[in-house]
Amino acid sequence: MVGPAVKREAVAHLQARLGLSERRACKIVDADRKMIRYRSCRPADTELRGKLRDLANERRRFGYRRLFVLLRRDGEPSGINRIYRLYREEGLAVRKRRARRKAVGTRARSWSRRGQTPGGRWISSMTSSLVADGSAF
Repeated sequence: MVGPAVKREAVAHLQARLGLSERRACKIVDADRKMIRYRSCRPADTELRGKLRDLANERRRFGYRRLFVLLRRDGEPSGINRIYRLYREEGLAVRKRRARRKAVGTRARSWSRRGQTPGGRWISSMTSSLVADGSAF
């Protein structure tokens, strides 16, 4: 499914290149003429976008919900849906933590050396081992 912005571009392209009327270009693209002529009245969110981007860079592990709370504390009257829309449009995302490197040699062995009772069994979690010539045992 194609959005209104792409359909507007397609209609403009058909009008410019082929010299078609708006009515005919809209019919070809299957777009309503009101949708093509519509201009958004939404005010620019440049200041809010800047605040959101700065907070997201400062608090890399915060998602849009926690950033919304911080903006509210600063006195921003915007709702959470607007913050979420701007968060997505800016391409922001929670940064993942780096995987911690595991220390070598600190792990306990996964097998017991002898049974707990006389005549008891001992087990090993080893399923295969490489012999000196490289073959599996």
